[in-house]
Amino acid sequence: MSIPAPASQTVLIVDSETDFLDWARHQLKASGVKVITETSSANAFKIFCLEKPDLVIAEMHLRPSGGLDLLARIRAESPNAMVIITSAFGTTQAVIESMKLGAFDFLRKESLPFSMKVVVDTALKAAAELRAASPAKPALTVEQYRDDIVGQSEAMQSVFKMVGRVAMSDAPVLVTGESGCGKELVARAIHSYSERSKKSLLAINCAAIPENLLESELFGHEKGAFTGAATQRIGRFEQCNGGTLFLDEIGEMPLAVQSKLLRVLQEGEFSRVGGNATIRSNVRIVAATNRNLEEAIAKKEFREDLYYRLNVVGIHLPPLRARVEDIRLLAEYFLSRIANQQHRPLLQLSGEAIRVMESYPWPGNVRELQNTLQRAVVLATSDVLLPKDLPLGQVAGAAGQADLATIVAPVCAMTVAEAASSLFEALCREGGERELLPWVEEDFTRRAMEVTGNNQVKASKLLGITRATLRKRLERLNGASGE
Repeated sequence: MSIPAPASQTVLIVDSETDFLDWARHQLKASGVKVITETSSANAFKIFCLEKPDLVIAEMHLRPSGGLDLLARIRAESPNAMVIITSAFGTTQAVIESMKLGAFDFLRKESLPFSMKVVVDTALKAAAELRAASPAKPALTVEQYRDDIVGQSEAMQSVFKMVGRVAMSDAPVLVTGESGCGKELVARAIHSYSERSKKSLLAINCAAIPENLLESELFGHEKGAFTGAATQRIGRFEQCNGGTLFLDEIGEMPLAVQSKLLRVLQEGEFSRVGGNATIRSNVRIVAATNRNLEEAIAKKEFREDLYYRLNVVGIHLPPLRARVEDIRLLAEYFLSRIANQQHRPLLQLSGEAIRVMESYPWPGNVRELQNTLQRAVVLATSDVLLPKDLPLGQVAGAAGQADLATIVAPVCAMTVAEAASSLFEALCREGGERELLPWVEEDFTRRAMEVTGNNQVKASKLLGITRATLRKRLERLNGASGE
C-alpha cells in the first residue's frame, strides 16, 4: 500500500543559479512541501544536518565542492538519504558516479520542466515509505541460515522427512517439480546426510549436453573411439564411484543413452564408448525432472522400464506459490548469503516488502526469488528493502522466465469493465461534480511517467499517444500545478 507524501515534507534544492532556484521553488510550492534553497555546497551540508530534509536536489557543479562530493557527505551522514543530482550535461561518467554513490536519480536540467514534479513526488513518496517502514524481525536464527534448504511449510516438512528416510539407503530417487524449485538442493541434501557424504557428488544436466556427447560424459570413452577422441576419458560414473550422481533434466535424455543407463542401474556395470572392458561402479542415482514422465512414456519419449528403476522413491517439490509461508524465510536466507558473499551489510526486509512478495505468484519459483533479491541488493539505496526495490516479474530463472505483463494481462482483461463501472458509480454517488476524463488523463499520465522512470518514449507508448502529445500534456499538468 503506497503512502501519500505528507504536507510536512521538506525539499532542499542546491544550485549555483538563483534563477533556477526561483523556478524550482515556484514549481513545487503547490505540492504542499517546504522548499529550502541554497547556492553553496558547504552551507547545504550544514542545512541538511540541521533540517534533515526528506529530499535533496543538488546540481553537479557547485562550489566550494561539487554535487557528487555533497552527495557522498550526505550519504555518509545519513545512508538512507534521498538525493537527486541534476546537470546541464549528463555525461556517462557523471551518471554512473552519481548512482554509484547512492543517488536516487540523475536528471538533465532540460528534462526538468517535464519531469520535475513527477520525480519529486516519487522520491518523497519513497522517503515517506522508508520512514514509515519498520524492519521485520528476522524469522530465522543464525543456525538455521546454515541449511541450504529452507522451509517451515507443511509441504517442505514432508520433503525433509522423505530426505531423512531415503538418505541412509542406496535406492534411486526421482525428484519432480517445476523449474527453479530447488531439486538439486534436495539431491545434495540426500547425499550430505548419507554414508556416501565423504565421497563425490557430481551433477550433470542431461538437457545441456548434445546427444552424441552425453554418453561419453556419463560413461567415458577410449582413445580413438570417435573423431576428436585423442585421449581416453573417464566418465562421471567412474569419477564418483562410491558417491552420488545427480542426473538433472532426466526427461530430456535421448532414448539411446537411456538404454545404457538402464543397464547400469540393473547390473551396476558399463563399458566406455569404443571399449570392450566391463567396468563396475558403485554409484547412487538421484534424478530430477520438471516433465511429466508418464506422459513422455505414452509418447514413446521415455522408457517405461527406466522410469520404474529411477522412481523407486519419489520426492515432489511444491512450487513456491503453494508454500507462501516459506517466502519470507527464503528471502532472509538469500539476503544473508548475498551479504556474506559480496561482503555487504545485511539488508533488512520491510513488512510491506514481505507482503508484496507473499502476494506474488513467483512463476520462476525459488530461483526467481533469489535473482530478484540479488538485483534488489545491487540497486538498493537504503538499508531496508521496500516494495519499490523488488522488480517482480522482471527477473526470473532461465527455465522459468515470466513477463509480468503475461501474468497481469488476463486479470486486466477481466476487470477493466468492472473498474470502469466502479468509477462511474463512485462519481454518481458524489453527485457527478468531478470530470472523469481530465481526472483519469492526469492520473494515468503521472503514473505512466512514474512506472517508466520518467522515460517519455516508454510512457507515451504505454499510454498509446505520441511523444509530442505527452510533452504537451506534461507541460499543461506541470503548468497547472505551478500556478
